[in-house]
Amino acid sequence: MWNSKDVYYISDSTGILVTNLGQALTCQFPEINFVEESYPFVPIITEAREIVKTILKRSAGRRPLVFISVMDPEIRQIFDNPEVEFFDIFGSLLDDLEHSLESKALRVPGFSHHMDGMEMGKRVEAIHYCLDHDDGTKTYEYGEADIILLGVSRAGKTPVSVYLATQMGYKAANFPLTTEYLNQYKLPPSLKAVAKRLVGLTTSPEFLSSVREKRYPGSKYAKISTCREEIEQAEEIYRRNGIPSVSSSGKSIEEIAMQICQVVFLPKKKVTLRP
Repeated sequence: MWNSKDVYYISDSTGILVTNLGQALTCQFPEINFVEESYPFVPIITEAREIVKTILKRSAGRRPLVFISVMDPEIRQIFDNPEVEFFDIFGSLLDDLEHSLESKALRVPGFSHHMDGMEMGKRVEAIHYCLDHDDGTKTYEYGEADIILLGVSRAGKTPVSVYLATQMGYKAANFPLTTEYLNQYKLPPSLKAVAKRLVGLTTSPEFLSSVREKRYPGSKYAKISTCREEIEQAEEIYRRNGIPSVSSSGKSIEEIAMQICQVVFLPKKKVTLRP
């Protein structure tokens, strides 16, 4: 068994798709250390050949993994080298899909990421809303929100809100449960008026403590006992107000966002990325 493996993600577009897929596959092998590098926007054959030379030189015969999402067959052929483990994420899949649909694919790099003006406008509007309603600001505008996240400090409210806005097109706000609300187990009237859009974030005391410790080392704020008490208080607020909750402990932002969509019955993709 390999102790470590070099992994390369090659794309003629942003590389997001091939990287996400490759990482989703390699994470199934936690005992192996993967050293990753991405090469997005590889448009020409000469550049592809230089990249292959670099990969082979660095890997020194250790047969690196090469995940590729390139439409140009000549470029794909260059990376399909006998000294690498080659994984073409389109490969025969696109051919099979053409056969199934009885139609020819465009085979244009990055085409799935194109948006029309209306969709782009919705996405931009959601992003602006998220930024304007971070950390409890402008609660009087919560009536416009699709989702409002609650949670104690450093539970992950802001990054999840940003993901919901930028990647899924939702108007996401977030509200911090500070000592004022935790000690009295209450919510402000502005939140009670939009109760159906509330989702509580929770986590483990250990995870929360580690996050806080990085920012304020040695503080009471970062102590396990403080984190445990605040989490218990927040969860009690959720229970008293019938607010569904999602744990952020040990999960990626993407996983948390998907679970939030499930508990508030929102579609996984609000803004459809189509040409």
